[in-house]
Amino acid sequence: MTFNDEWARLTSEAAGRQAAVGMRLNQVAPGPGSGSNHDLVVTQDDLGAVGHEAFRLHDELRKGADIAGSGSDKQGSGTTAQAAKELSDRNLATGAELFTTLSVWSSQVDTVLQMCAHISNHLDYSKKSHAAEDAAIAARLRHRDGRAVSVSEISSYVK
Repeated sequence: MTFNDEWARLTSEAAGRQAAVGMRLNQVAPGPGSGSNHDLVVTQDDLGAVGHEAFRLHDELRKGADIAGSGSDKQGSGTTAQAAKELSDRNLATGAELFTTLSVWSSQVDTVLQMCAHISNHLDYSKKSHAAEDAAIAARLRHRDGRAVSVSEISSYVK
């Protein structure tokens, strides 16, 4: 058998398989016990609830973890910073270490606050965006008189 004969046979077999297959959906074939459960289902309420919890965590953390600003004096220094300054003024190494601890703590709290704000804002945006997309899709699947587009009409576009 020559290369050309082999090639012709393989291409005709491939064309036959392709014609027989038709349309395939990109999904996992149902297996035993799979039922209709999906791997990931997120509702608008889920997004809103998680976003709200991130907002609440941000608010509580901002109030409760602010050791730099708690007990602020007229200059805006919190009690921890005041104590660090007092220790440093008395030439105690603990003062500088307390300043370092305060700086690291504040930096880490700020990072967590930024992440909570980012999560809250992103989920709020996602919730609104998905709701708008759902409304746009629903509007496109209606005739001018408001009747729903039938399944057979939708299927005619998928060929």
